[in-house]
Amino acid sequence: MSDYDIDDIERRMEGSVASLKTEFMGLRAGRASTAMLEPIMVDAYGSKMPINQVGNISVPEPRMLTVTVWDASMTASVEKAIRESDLGLNPMAEGTLIRVPIPDLSEERRRDMVKVAGRYAESARVAVRNVRRDGIEAIRKAEKDGLLSEDERHGEEGRVQKLTDSYVSLIDETLANKEREITQV
Repeated sequence: MSDYDIDDIERRMEGSVASLKTEFMGLRAGRASTAMLEPIMVDAYGSKMPINQVGNISVPEPRMLTVTVWDASMTASVEKAIRESDLGLNPMAEGTLIRVPIPDLSEERRRDMVKVAGRYAESARVAVRNVRRDGIEAIRKAEKDGLLSEDERHGEEGRVQKLTDSYVSLIDETLANKEREITQV
């Protein structure tokens, strides 16, 4: 078959789910984790860089994160990036060390976190649907090129749709688990 490959479609959908799970690690449920800061991008040297490429993140206490910035001139940028993230954190810089206390989540903050999780999940659903669209376009092109019959095209489109449905339901399930984790007091 032409450039249609069900394994590639599945791999790309799996990548969307993996990306969602990584983003969910950054949403806190009341305890410190180095993964909380990993999605944060810092303005460094004229471009955006992940925070773990400008400093070392560690968890010295259950309710405290520290970022040791390697370049002292980047401390203010890292502190600003943490403060402006959707995580509701208030970092404090001491030289090249930035302390990030993890406050208890208020009910309002938990609701905000659930909304952020919902946005992440919707982005993952859109990504999966885009992969489906690309797959169906490839199938139709293969039919047009004479590589597939009309019946085969319908069957392959059905397979892609089933795959899409399974990944969307996996995303929904992952979101429900994260919402339970966030709202649990």
